[in-house]
Amino acid sequence: MEKKKSTLSAIGMLITLGIVYGDIGTSPLYVMNAIISDAGTMADVKPEYILGSVSLIFWTLMLITTIKYVLIAMKADNNNEGGIFALYALVKPQGKWLIIPALIGGSALLADGTLTPAVTVTSAMEGVKGQHFGNLTFSNQQSTVLIIVTVILLTIFIIQKFGTDKIGRSFGPIMLIWFSFIGLAGLLNLFSDFGVLSALSPVYAIKVLFSPVNKVGIFILGSVFLATTGAEALYSDMGQVGKRNIYATWPFVCSMLMLNYLGQAAWVIANSTNNQFKNISGINPFYEMLPDNFKIFAIIIATLAAIIASQALITGSFTLVQEAIGLKILPLLKVKFPGKVQSQLYIESVNWMLCIVTIGIVWGFGTSEHMEAAYGLAITMTMLMTTLLLHQFLLMKVYSYFPA
Repeated sequence: MEKKKSTLSAIGMLITLGIVYGDIGTSPLYVMNAIISDAGTMADVKPEYILGSVSLIFWTLMLITTIKYVLIAMKADNNNEGGIFALYALVKPQGKWLIIPALIGGSALLADGTLTPAVTVTSAMEGVKGQHFGNLTFSNQQSTVLIIVTVILLTIFIIQKFGTDKIGRSFGPIMLIWFSFIGLAGLLNLFSDFGVLSALSPVYAIKVLFSPVNKVGIFILGSVFLATTGAEALYSDMGQVGKRNIYATWPFVCSMLMLNYLGQAAWVIANSTNNQFKNISGINPFYEMLPDNFKIFAIIIATLAAIIASQALITGSFTLVQEAIGLKILPLLKVKFPGKVQSQLYIESVNWMLCIVTIGIVWGFGTSEHMEAAYGLAITMTMLMTTLLLHQFLLMKVYSYFPA
């Protein structure tokens, strides 16, 4: 089999959009909703609070996703493969104790592989509750949402055996449409208040952490942190698509995400005193800021993007397990290579284990809001363990340049 090389190409960039960015790309579906819930109701949301929150989102994407993962972590590849176990393989000569953060981070990433499909697909489908499209009215019952989500999740796990190359080719164009759509939707709302662009200043991010309008204080970072979900997938899926394709596509993805967050911020500020919304908690600005005749398209494309978000973490989980087998952390499992290159793989036993746990999470938690805390914890643990290993990698590099 041909080993995938880190080559840049148009089709490679399209496949990258389909495989890597689903998780972080669907974060606008629930991040601003979580931030408003932290404040209470729309009436409790002040412009200073929203501007500070969006500033925190922007600088989180810059510092964690762009600098830590895209610019630094992706340099720490093991024969073009990324992920926490690939990083551990590079640094394990530095000390046996490093297996501990590697195991904790790997376990948290596997948990993320079950929580991501549950949260993203459920949050996308919750947008359809109570919607009226012509003569069609969707039920307000959460049980209906859970049944639809279960069917979608089963389909996602069934198609894994066809390989990520085929999946990426079909999902790539959908994600291109998704990012273009969310960027355009954000831009259209941004026209109503270009003042929200001031949120790009880090001053607003620092101020809101200590402002009285922020009722949860520093814990607002828990909601903000959800905006960088999927950053680990950039690193874990590096071997699937090649780092150069990630370098080339991330500026576009990041720009579209920020346009959408800024557009949501402009809508929230404009409607915080609106009688229709001011007493509502748990409102979703992503859907509310859209014209009614665009909502059905938004729900469809959001659901497709949520499916792709699930794909990103499932693919990462396969890579993670294969690396663990190579390091003799896990016993031998049957690994299949359904694509044309060796780096595209499928592990049937892992696939169905993830499927069972994911569906159990959906029915156990019931709503996407109830899943957010567990989701945030899994992401935080993975990133912390990656940071510990990355620190050792950087020290190793420094010592190699400046030996004692």
